[in-house]
Amino acid sequence: MIKKDKYYFLSRPRRFGKSLLLDTIAEVFHGDRELFKGLWIDGSNYSFEKHPVIRLDMSNIANKTPEVLERSLITELSKQIRKEALIIESDIPSDIFKLMIEELCEKYNQRVVVLIDEYDKPILDHILDRELALANRDVLKVFYGILKSMDPCLRFVLLTGVSKFTRTSIFSELNNLTDITMDDNYANICGIPVEDMDEVFHENLQELSGVEYFRQFDDLREEILRRYDGYSWDGRTRGLNPYCLLSFFHFKKFRNFWYGTASPKFLIDLIQQDPGEYNSIQEYVMDEDDLDDAFGVDKIHTVPLMFQTGYLTLGEAVSGPKPAWRLKIPNLEVGNAFSLHLAATLTGNEPPAVRKSIQGMDAALRTGDLDGMVAMLKSLFVSIPYELHMKGEAYYHSIFHAVMIHLGFDIESEVSVSGGRIDSVLKYADRIYVLEFKYASCPKKASIERRRKMLEVALDEGVEQILDRGYANRYMGGDRKVIQAAIALVGRDEIDMRIIE
Repeated sequence: MIKKDKYYFLSRPRRFGKSLLLDTIAEVFHGDRELFKGLWIDGSNYSFEKHPVIRLDMSNIANKTPEVLERSLITELSKQIRKEALIIESDIPSDIFKLMIEELCEKYNQRVVVLIDEYDKPILDHILDRELALANRDVLKVFYGILKSMDPCLRFVLLTGVSKFTRTSIFSELNNLTDITMDDNYANICGIPVEDMDEVFHENLQELSGVEYFRQFDDLREEILRRYDGYSWDGRTRGLNPYCLLSFFHFKKFRNFWYGTASPKFLIDLIQQDPGEYNSIQEYVMDEDDLDDAFGVDKIHTVPLMFQTGYLTLGEAVSGPKPAWRLKIPNLEVGNAFSLHLAATLTGNEPPAVRKSIQGMDAALRTGDLDGMVAMLKSLFVSIPYELHMKGEAYYHSIFHAVMIHLGFDIESEVSVSGGRIDSVLKYADRIYVLEFKYASCPKKASIERRRKMLEVALDEGVEQILDRGYANRYMGGDRKVIQAAIALVGRDEIDMRIIE
């Protein structure tokens, strides 16, 4: 990478080793060969030529307002200026940055290396406050934009972050970046490949296999992979979350290590605003170009953002004119933790209360007790505060979807068939549920009789839609029993189900 091109961009989720990657590259350019003794690069023909390095971590830069952001940038640059004994007089961050690069290049008679970590944090911290996010973006746009004009003074540039903003957004000035986010050559540049886990942590695995708690698992290695593996940026290779794996071997316990470090409030808020997009995650097909169109401060698409932030990853390849993949939840930790958090937020309940309802639904579905499942679902919906209640089928469908994902069941939502889209398909070892949701808004003071009549009409519509469009046809004729049912909701408090015999 450091020989091929000059300007690079890499997007990876938090806690995936981006900072460690930048630290490693910084030490390479500092020329300290001793640090790499015994490693591949030490035995290569790389000369370890020393270069001045500017290292910025934007997660340490205050960003409450664009003015605070500018002052904090000046403060951070000033630290490095004093360390290098440079003299720069300016109160404009981009000018200081520009002069700093020029003077370092002149002082050492070597081109400068620029490494910027979490480049997008001043925007992501305020992504739901569009005005503030745009103001911070404009500051960064000018600040990063000077790098292009500094080409004669630059040896290497790498920006990393969680999200990839469109080229017409923050990178409109710096449009010569080589994006390696989904480049096959760099698929495992961060994270831990399975084969590396087997080699590096072989003794740790052997040690834990003898611990009584871990004897309950048939294959400890496979359980680790089930919980922490599954990430992919090329659709073929898979990698483990390094923070989770290292934490597991340190604490010798299974926990939601990665998710527990930061709850994705901005992502949950986005799903609240448009729950319908979340319901279609298993049907979402994405190609690399989608990332360029998916994320601008004034235009955010939830599902591609879930991919960028690590809550979804590349799954099976989809044939077409250009490479594309279905997205999927990477592993058990992400599926369980995120879905519980989402269900709790959407319903306004605490996670323990939601978990109790979920466990009741789990027991009912596994025994084929659909009436019991609906009763538990109703108790969950009734608990939703009126101020959180949203009028719409997608809202309730998203809660159901999150619940099923938390249980680890094979669920498909918004499934495309020749006659339309099935709301939900639940697959078990011995049965398949084909479910259609219907929602009808109703005035608060409507009589019980009117509510019941509306409920019957909605159930009739659901049953008719399932039968007329042949939703269950593709699942018939196999070894598993197919159960078709319409679930209807009127307002927040009325819910009923009709099974199609």
